[in-house]
This record gives sequence, structure tokens and C-alpha cells, in this order.
Amino acid sequence: MRQRLDDIKAEALQAINAADSGKDLEQIKIRVLGRKGILTKILKSIGTLPPEERPAIGQLANRYKKEIEAAARAREKLILSSSTGTHIEGLDPTLPGRPLPMGTLHPITQIMDEVCSIFERMGFTVAKGPEVELDFYNFEALNIPADHPARDMQDTFYIDHKVLLRTHTSPIQIRTMEQQQPPVRIIAPGKVYRCDSDVTHTPMFHQVEGLLVNRDVSFADLKGILTTFVHQIFDAETAVRFRPSFFPFTEPSAEIDIQCVICRGSGCRICSQTGWLEVLGAGMVHPEVFRHVGYDTEEFTGLAFGLGIERITMLRYGIDDIRLFYDNDLRFLEQF
Repeated sequence: MRQRLDDIKAEALQAINAADSGKDLEQIKIRVLGRKGILTKILKSIGTLPPEERPAIGQLANRYKKEIEAAARAREKLILSSSTGTHIEGLDPTLPGRPLPMGTLHPITQIMDEVCSIFERMGFTVAKGPEVELDFYNFEALNIPADHPARDMQDTFYIDHKVLLRTHTSPIQIRTMEQQQPPVRIIAPGKVYRCDSDVTHTPMFHQVEGLLVNRDVSFADLKGILTTFVHQIFDAETAVRFRPSFFPFTEPSAEIDIQCVICRGSGCRICSQTGWLEVLGAGMVHPEVFRHVGYDTEEFTGLAFGLGIERITMLRYGIDDIRLFYDNDLRFLEQF
């Protein structure tokens, strides 16, 4: 049996040293060390030997197995490091690698980041809040009581009569004012939810809302901030106008229009031949909102505004169907 083991080791080492490829080495290991290999069979048959021979034969067989495995590993490293071996394996390390496709930020994310950056440069800080919100923060504290007709405009997703998916990011403003005394200067970006779906609306969309509270804040401050924003997100030639409007949480309130970025005011299908496009809602914070958070309405005034990121993105890139943003069609998304 000892002679048989010596012959197996010598034959295996000779074959390993002559191997020119990983494939050859693998075949040798299978033939000698595999489940049905010749050395494996001897190890399995040790129990049939006379008891006095088993320890010595077992130790010798295991030692030879380790030596053969070590020789195979050493030969494998040599093959991989030699140009001859890599050529045989079909690998040419001098060839350029295959580039992986690089992803980019979604266009909504790009515009969201740009909008936040513009307001941050004007001194606003970013505030966050929950997407699953209480009725109090989403409506009541914003001067929208249970019987207010403005609730019908929101198309709200209710979880129960007190809990809902937020319909705007204004609740973040209430939560911030509860925790912080003026001055307050924040923007609240995030996802919002409404039961609405067509070419210009989706059940989930993105908003950025802003709030500035301090002494002597005026409508002139609001006009300056939003005019600066429009000129930075579009261009300095874009005309801006403020129209009287109504929001329960601001008084006075205004809709902000910009000169149509498609036709430059001459009239087209996008602007319904008016030459103007609505992009923002804004106003001075209603005193009732301040009373809900304990602010002194005689000492402080504030301004608030809100914009839809999808609308800004559609105008920025000339997109006429909001659903394209969520179809996950790479042919569309790769353009950005």
C-alpha cells in the first residue's frame, strides 16, 4: 500500500508540473483528489486494512493529499502569472475592459436639487417632515377646518378620519414653528399625495414650499424672493407677474405666472394662447396660522410659497406629459 501511495504522489506531481492550463490542473485534481479519485478511494478503503497498518497508511495518505493540493495551487499561480497561461485561458490582460453603463439622477431629482440650492443660497434651510400626517397639521393648523371647501380641492388619501397622506408639505412649516421661535427661514421639499391622475397630474408628486417669518416681513420681500428664483431656474429674461388669488393659509394670496418659456409670450398650445404659465402659489401667512403655533401676530409677519417640481421640470425641458417621468423608459430618462 505504501508503494501504491508513493506511485500516486509521484504521478500526480509530475502531471501537475506539466500542466499548462487551469483546465488541465482541474482534471488532474478530479482524477486524484475528486470524490472518485484514486487517492480518495485509498482513504476510503483504510478501514479494510489490518488494524496495525491503518494509522501509518492513513497519516501517509493524508500527507500526500496535502502535498498534491499545495503543488496544484502553486502551479495554478504560475500559470495565471505567465503570458502563456493567460493566452491559453483565453484572457488577454492588455485588452481594454468592458465599460459598465453609468446611471444619472432622475430629472425630477435634478430639478429638486437645483430648486433647493437656489433657495439655500438665499439663506433658507431645508426642513423635513413625515409623509403620513395628522389632519391637524395638514388642514386644521393651516386654517382649513373640517367644513372648509378647500378640503375638496385636495382629493386627500385618508387612512382614517385623523390620519392621511399629506397633500402638501405645509405641515412641515407648522411643525417647525411649533419648535422654533422667529426668525424662521425654511424650505420644505418632499413627496405629496392626491387622488388625481392625468397628463398633468399624478397621485404622487413633489413640492417645495417655503416659509419666512420675522419682524417687518412684507409682500415686497415675497416678490423679490420669487422673482429671483424664477430668473435663476429659467433665465433673467423671463417676465414674472403676480395675480390676486385665494389660499386659506395666506392673506393676501397670489398666483405667480411666468412668461411662457415655449413661445416667449406670443401664445401657443402650452400656454393656451395667453403667453403666461402659472408656476407658483404664495402669500403672506394668515394670522390664524400664527395663532395655532403661538406666534404674536402683532410682532411677527411671514411669507409662504409653494411650487410643484414636476411642473417646473416639464416647463424646463418642454415635456407635455407628466407620466413620462414615472414610466421608467430609459429612452426618455437617458436624455437627462
